[in-house]
Amino acid sequence: MQLKTRKIFQLSLLAAAACAAGLSLASSHREAPFITTSPKVDATDFYMFRSYEGVAANGSGGRSDYVTLIANYIPLQDPYGGPNYFMMDPNALYEIHIDNNGDATEDLTFQFRFNNKLNNVSLPIGSKQIAIPLIQAGPVANVGDANLNVHETYTVNLMRGDRRKGGSGGGAVTKVGGSATFEKPVDYIGVKTLGNAAAYATYAGKHIHEVKIPGCPSGKDTGRVFVGQRQEGFAVNLGPIFDLVNAPLSVITNPANINAAAANSIQDKNITTLAMEVHKDCLTAGSETVIGGWTTASMRQGRLLSAAPASGLQANEKPGGPWTQVSRLGQPLVNEVVIGLKDKDKFNASKPSGDGQFLDYVTHPTLPALLGLVLTGNAAGLAPTNLPRTDLATVFLTGITGVNKPTTVTPSEMLRLNTAIAPLPYASQNRLAIVGSLKTSPAGSDFAGFPNGRRPKDDVVDIALVAMLGGLCMANGDADTFKLNSIPGVPGVTSACKPSSVPAGAASLDVHDAVDQAAVPFLAGFPYLNTPLPGSQ
Repeated sequence: MQLKTRKIFQLSLLAAAACAAGLSLASSHREAPFITTSPKVDATDFYMFRSYEGVAANGSGGRSDYVTLIANYIPLQDPYGGPNYFMMDPNALYEIHIDNNGDATEDLTFQFRFNNKLNNVSLPIGSKQIAIPLIQAGPVANVGDANLNVHETYTVNLMRGDRRKGGSGGGAVTKVGGSATFEKPVDYIGVKTLGNAAAYATYAGKHIHEVKIPGCPSGKDTGRVFVGQRQEGFAVNLGPIFDLVNAPLSVITNPANINAAAANSIQDKNITTLAMEVHKDCLTAGSETVIGGWTTASMRQGRLLSAAPASGLQANEKPGGPWTQVSRLGQPLVNEVVIGLKDKDKFNASKPSGDGQFLDYVTHPTLPALLGLVLTGNAAGLAPTNLPRTDLATVFLTGITGVNKPTTVTPSEMLRLNTAIAPLPYASQNRLAIVGSLKTSPAGSDFAGFPNGRRPKDDVVDIALVAMLGGLCMANGDADTFKLNSIPGVPGVTSACKPSSVPAGAASLDVHDAVDQAAVPFLAGFPYLNTPLPGSQ
């Protein structure tokens, strides 16, 4: 590749994935045509942050030496969704990937596989034993409770290097004590089966497992794992947003409307969480402190359905062939609002190393113009003119210099976290994280949140709106503070990221979606997402 062509490609790729990651108007629910047919493998949110359970104001103590990884699946669960509720798919492979050297390929992969065992609970009806139609035969309070008709368990395997071929140092993640099989709590069927919220929290807490992770440094090879139903932790006014942003521009730019001016339309839903807490030194490599992360789900390439299924769970399906990736999620929400409809399934099947194939969608993104069209009647009314959008590149694709940019980096879309930046206690976290540091004093008060990783409290919708509509240009003048006007590795290329490139009134640090992420209830510690809502009161 000639030098000039390579520079153009690098510039385009940087701007491309940056814009792709730049606007998250909802978490990743039902974002691609195929995934709507397979909700059990639909990733909704991915979080990665330094654990803040029990930490002091200075970021020390408690679980501060650990990193929490959370991948949510099965979107928009109605708590009353019985009688089968929301078991994970035993024919799927769920994965959390870590890139610890900046080359856009996985170095560690945690693989989750599920097994749903039918206990075939029966009742004597006359002279016969007849199988019950429910997943429970009475109240449930303990791990592997005898009243459960289905026991859900899972395994976690660590692959080092290529996620399919692997390398040395991997193996099964096990309980402290030896077993490689982990129990999953049944979904919150309702208060008669599982008690009130406090009782369910106690029951679910029995399924937080202390684990040993193979190949980690001595003394840093323990962690925690939990898989189970949680209350949806994302805040968004979902219906109006996808109804062509059914809100006036004056509403979403008025700071008085930030705090819950609109209803969080998915607060009455649950999701299923795959959560791990791993020592930061187990995830990093050498002197590099920045890691990248994303989650995927894969299914077998072939699927044979039986016309006469036998009795049991999953008895009508015979999967076969190699694993085929069908879901991918790193930063919130590239696929849903940027990638063209015809290529959304292709994005879900892609790897970060191949992000260049989506350049046409994102080097000159349609979303800012679409927002301008539906909010002002003018496609250019809100869209910044500094095309390609190099002001977003270091924020969303390579990481911010001095914050979460690896020493060497291949531009690609994933969450990036600097594990050397101390966490903040929940009460001290700025919901706008780094962007909020531009609004509050002292400046730089919270660099531990999105886009440096992502915590549950981070209002990624508002953060991304500010960035996409030019708010960083407005706040920083020529954006020297975060070096947003230069592209690493491409000398001499600069961005027109100046206030003059932003349409008047389009961007400010107060643009928002009128739903307050900080108002969502969360737990003070692992697994951080709140106890799920019950199916009945």
